[in-house]
Amino acid sequence: MQRVVKIFKTVPYRSSQMVMKQVVQMLPLPIPPVLQGPGMVRRFPEIITISGVTKVLVVTDKPLYSMGLLDSFLCALETNGIDAIVFDKVQPNPTFENVEDGLALYYSSNCQGVVAFGGGSPIDCAKIIAAKVTNRKSIPKMRGLFKLTHRLPPFFAVPTTSGTGSEATICAVITDVKNHEKFAINDPKLVPLATVFDPELTVGLPPSLTATTGMDALTHAVEAYIGKYDTAFVKEKALNATDIIINNLEDTYHNGRNLDLRLKMAQASFDGGLAFTRAYVGYVHAIAHAMGGYYGVPHGLANAIILPYILEFSKKAAEKKLAELAFYAGLGEAMNDDKTLATLFIEKIKSMNANMGIPTTIYALKQHDIPELAKRILREGNPTYPVPRIMDYRECCEILIMLCPKTTPEA
Repeated sequence: MQRVVKIFKTVPYRSSQMVMKQVVQMLPLPIPPVLQGPGMVRRFPEIITISGVTKVLVVTDKPLYSMGLLDSFLCALETNGIDAIVFDKVQPNPTFENVEDGLALYYSSNCQGVVAFGGGSPIDCAKIIAAKVTNRKSIPKMRGLFKLTHRLPPFFAVPTTSGTGSEATICAVITDVKNHEKFAINDPKLVPLATVFDPELTVGLPPSLTATTGMDALTHAVEAYIGKYDTAFVKEKALNATDIIINNLEDTYHNGRNLDLRLKMAQASFDGGLAFTRAYVGYVHAIAHAMGGYYGVPHGLANAIILPYILEFSKKAAEKKLAELAFYAGLGEAMNDDKTLATLFIEKIKSMNANMGIPTTIYALKQHDIPELAKRILREGNPTYPVPRIMDYRECCEILIMLCPKTTPEA
């Protein structure tokens, strides 16, 4: 009887997802052109000049700016006749305040365009700053799908990590500090006019960040592939990203100065972004957003920890697709059945996490917060995310309990 009731409750979710899949398939989502190769960040201003801007707001964070990682890019902007105003106050989980501060600097400096320089946080923050320039509405009113009415000013992205794929997506994630909540703004207008893959920008990433950003990209690819919006384009990009990450991330973790490996990871991040911006994500992201909004847990780390748990939860419903991912990535043999291949794929992810020092629990999670967190997670995930298996409140709480640190008495 309980199973029948659950099936009955999921019918509206699946119905809305069927409609949305048709809408997404018809949308002409842009793909930004890419300049790629070592040293190409110094050539990227030549692309920016095509837009006709002469002054840009460069959105970044203090660690990158203080490391001097922007120096050659800023010099190249000047050489190409573009003045740069640097905004370096972006936090790891960007907030409304970060956006408003950046927007104020944009206006006071009479900027004409925006360049994001950094990982997912600076890129997301820059997207929303640019959106606010031409869309005079509050950030909460931008939440959800297709809420922007006007094109952004010229906007470009220079990614310095290989994980978020934000340089390819229609998505920007922001934190509402007041409500301890992270949410997404999704609109094709948020896609940059162009981006650049320069492996010289990522060789300095510490191994731990290489690991978590790489697993973030893998999460994008896997959730896009096993979801219900898996078009031919989505499958192609998700399979390519998964293959690259499964077979190269651990080598990149150990050999971070290898430019070829870094370039491969940049491509995987981009392809993962292209896949999930058309197919959406799943419960891994819903839980990770809750962990980020509630506790400030870094997004890539949260995704890496949560991914195996959700794949185990979804295994039976997604068995065939997990088997396809495994086989394409070179795991198992042709004679293995889908169940065996799906298991090999999940176990591979667990072993990659272990080999790269990624924990199995979320350090900040408290058991007494679980009831509220579960409500937020399901409010985000159902029915928006086209997951292979729909989760209910009890199941969500059970997964959160497994994610609690085992050393705390309450867990």
